[in-house]
Amino acid sequence: MIGWAITFLIIALIAAVLGFGGIAGTAVGIAKIIFFVAIVLFVISLIFGRRRAL
Repeated sequence: MIGWAITFLIIALIAAVLGFGGIAGTAVGIAKIIFFVAIVLFVISLIFGRRRAL
């Protein structure tokens, strides 16, 4: 998932350089959402992983 977030961030940077502001803003928004979802899933997997070990 982090790979997808980085991909959308790169798309946003390229679009911003070429002057496509709307596409760049949308790509940054998608990258932020994917990044935060990945962080939440990582924390959940840490919590449930520790419960099974105990």
